[in-house]
Amino acid sequence: MSEHTRNARLPSYDVANVNAPTGGRGWSTRSFLLAGTLGASLFAGSAALADQAGAASAAPPVAADQAVAARIVLAQATPPAATSAAPPSAAPAASGAASTGTSIIYGRPQSEYTAASVDKAIGTNIFARFFNYYYAEEGQASAPPDPNAPPTIKAGWPAVPQTTPPMPFTDWPYGGTTLLGDNRTASVDSPLMVAIAHTDFGQWLSKAGIQAYGWVDFGGNLSSSAGKGCGSSQGAQGGCNYNVNSPSAYAYNANTVQLNQAVIYVERTPDTVQTDHVDWGFRFSAIYGTDYHYTTSYGVASYQLLQHNYLYGYDFPMVYGEVYVPQVLHGLLIRIGRYISLPDIEAQLAPNNYMYTHSLTYTFDNYTNEGIQTSLAVTNHVIVQLGVSVGTEAALWHAGTTEVNPVVAAGYADPLYTGGRFKVDPGARPSVTGCLRIDDYFNSDVNLCADAINTGVWGYNNLQWYGLTFYHKFDSRFHVSAEFYTESENNVPNLNNATVQGLNALGPTLFPNAQNAGVDVGTPFGAPYILYNNPDEAQCKDHNALTCTSRSYGFVTYWNYQPTPLDNVSLRLEWYDDAEGQRTGYAAVYYDVGIGVQHWLSPQIEFRPEFTEYWASEPSFGNGQKKSQALLSGDVIIHF
Repeated sequence: MSEHTRNARLPSYDVANVNAPTGGRGWSTRSFLLAGTLGASLFAGSAALADQAGAASAAPPVAADQAVAARIVLAQATPPAATSAAPPSAAPAASGAASTGTSIIYGRPQSEYTAASVDKAIGTNIFARFFNYYYAEEGQASAPPDPNAPPTIKAGWPAVPQTTPPMPFTDWPYGGTTLLGDNRTASVDSPLMVAIAHTDFGQWLSKAGIQAYGWVDFGGNLSSSAGKGCGSSQGAQGGCNYNVNSPSAYAYNANTVQLNQAVIYVERTPDTVQTDHVDWGFRFSAIYGTDYHYTTSYGVASYQLLQHNYLYGYDFPMVYGEVYVPQVLHGLLIRIGRYISLPDIEAQLAPNNYMYTHSLTYTFDNYTNEGIQTSLAVTNHVIVQLGVSVGTEAALWHAGTTEVNPVVAAGYADPLYTGGRFKVDPGARPSVTGCLRIDDYFNSDVNLCADAINTGVWGYNNLQWYGLTFYHKFDSRFHVSAEFYTESENNVPNLNNATVQGLNALGPTLFPNAQNAGVDVGTPFGAPYILYNNPDEAQCKDHNALTCTSRSYGFVTYWNYQPTPLDNVSLRLEWYDDAEGQRTGYAAVYYDVGIGVQHWLSPQIEFRPEFTEYWASEPSFGNGQKKSQALLSGDVIIHF
């Protein structure tokens, strides 16, 4: 899964930090509602730290790169004296790398939509700056440009193929690394960083190249699988609409509205455009919401999902450090920690996706790894990635750790795990990742990858992933993304086997008070260790086999058309084959067609309504009662 998002903002440290006096402000209805939504919670800490900073000298001008939309962290611009003005009567249309029109913030000409002019207009009070910045960017397709910003792409490097808005990325995603050749330190356009920029704390962060930013994502759906008259679900186990949309994701509860994710990043990204010094970076990310179901790694706060099945929970999907060495060929980046799995065209983080819901191909994929991942630019067009990890969704401290086999301890024979102890997670073992990226040939990009490969023994999510992603840009408005993979696990217990069925029948006797007591009995993934969301066993074709290899195959394409600089229309076509039913719980072949719109009010606020129709060869939806499902859904993402 790629974590690349909202790149190609020009760096904050190349422009000056100067205070501007507070001026009068006009507030639109949207600004007022936004204030009510985000509120003081985002700024309680900032207010305590904020005091007004002194003036700093301006950095020398550097020519801007015309190949990328000019985007900056506005807060660092040199502001002229503020003046009071009324709100604009209409937001202009944006076009291409820079917006065009006749009016912008507070009725000024579009030619004055610059870092300096906007910084002057939004004032000095951190709360006013925060909300006024949303208003300033309303209707714009990029952050206010700075003519003195440095190049955003290394010399000779391919130009980025997309812009954000309206796409969820600028460069074709490949994951496992900060973008090589087109990333500047502290280059994300963030209202939070704008708000605190003129405080001592904000200027310290700017000097260090550190940013804190994130988003909140609220979603909802109406589903044909919903129970009649039962209303929305109440809690993780409550309500008759709980989980009936599965195996579709991330709107698995029917007819409900939910906080999918509230996310915060604190990071410093290495500058991969420069070529004269070794640079470093880090990222700490935290997520809260229903989407933690899809990021949980066994052993990392997994008690929420596996012991209690909470509707809402937290996780830390990315915690890593990075070192960038530009002198090795065309640049070498080394990442150490927990990171998003490679490569994929979708990701757990909401803004990185074309649509609100996800393909099944992505949903039953691997999510995160813990280890060391290297990415080497062999040429400007070829990147080789090699890494070692402890497997997929596996914790380093589970490697080699054992626990009591409760079936053997109770005096029963266990043909699956014959000893008195078994590994906590047999899938937590040394694993290798290797990927090859070939970019910018015939307006295309291809990424071939083998992710987290080891013996493939059945683990919590020990998927052996082999596949590719492909992108092609037809013109400035139209492109296609595609992904194909095969993934497998070995020695998966056979649900069709009488011996395995007998083991599972022991569960209620051994664990009379446990939830899902009859699931995965006699394995590391049954009670008392995992009570909910247990890894599925397989429906092997040979009923006499005690175990078998489970395989699944996925193919998904997104056809994307950009009618305006603030809108993208995506058509998703998918085929997914869960041959042994180990991924979805049903041995079925799935098809789906979805159409979605990504509409941005500004670089900070986006809406994504969509409609998807699903079909399955066996009853799989509505808790295994239906072969098809219609899902109308959507979300709103507010960046900060």
